[in-house]
Amino acid sequence: MKKALMKKQSQLIDELKSISTEGQNQDTLDIDMLDAIGVLEKINNEDQKVASVVKQLIPEIAQAVDKIVAAFAKGGRLIYIGAGTSGRLGILDAVECPPTFSVADTQVLGIIAGGEKAIKKAVEGAEDSEAFAIEDLKSVNLSSKDVLVGIAASGRTPYVISAMNYGQSIGATVVGVSCSYNEVFDKANDINICAVVGAEVLTGSTRMKSGTAQKLILNMLSTASMIRSGKSYRNLMIDVNASNEKLYARAVRIVMQATDCDFETAKQALSNASNNAKLATLTVLTGMSVEQARASLVQNKGFLRKAVEQASQ
Repeated sequence: MKKALMKKQSQLIDELKSISTEGQNQDTLDIDMLDAIGVLEKINNEDQKVASVVKQLIPEIAQAVDKIVAAFAKGGRLIYIGAGTSGRLGILDAVECPPTFSVADTQVLGIIAGGEKAIKKAVEGAEDSEAFAIEDLKSVNLSSKDVLVGIAASGRTPYVISAMNYGQSIGATVVGVSCSYNEVFDKANDINICAVVGAEVLTGSTRMKSGTAQKLILNMLSTASMIRSGKSYRNLMIDVNASNEKLYARAVRIVMQATDCDFETAKQALSNASNNAKLATLTVLTGMSVEQARASLVQNKGFLRKAVEQASQ
């Protein structure tokens, strides 16, 4: 038993040697000798490398966005799944979508190995369980209409690879987001988004550059998909859900920015439209009634710009 455990640990150590995020960064070997400014400059220098790496992946990210937009149009969902930091980043992106874009809280989901308690505290062994991944996806009824995004900085997490294999087996579109190339991970997805950001400032601390790269990619996936689904007007968050005082104030300001109207006009239009900024904007821009505006938006599949252009013809 002891020999088997030692052999498994030895194999894992050998495996870690091949993972780029586990390498030792030669530019930060002296970081423990620096003052605060010196440490922060080292971190910032490494962070600046991340955006350029992600930029190179725009074609792959765009492929994923097109699949997500198509899924949304057919009633499908965007589902993130990951372990540890990767799982938390997926949840973070998912929970921001309802207030930002007024979508149902089931349209974008985040799943983390170990369940909700793992959001705050690591759950031992969760990321190594292939069975848990399948159970978690079955619990949300993953279907062929959905897009599943597996997130794993190392590209080797058994929980995530198992989830992606299951997604492929039922016909879902599977996207992989990682920061170190892994052939098994690559084969388990349909679109491979691999941001090789290199060794971390602190060896193996993938919540840093790898986490930043993943956050950038997930922001791009969800935001671009929502924009391509009619959730913006110009660059305004036109479908904002005015669910609290700050968001209501933002909705008023968005109507003012979109129409060049004054505060009172925007406030009245929002009141007439039950605080729906998109409806309110369309009524101000076209003079339509709320009912006419609602019908126009349905006809134009939620795209405000198209509804405005149609009204002007």
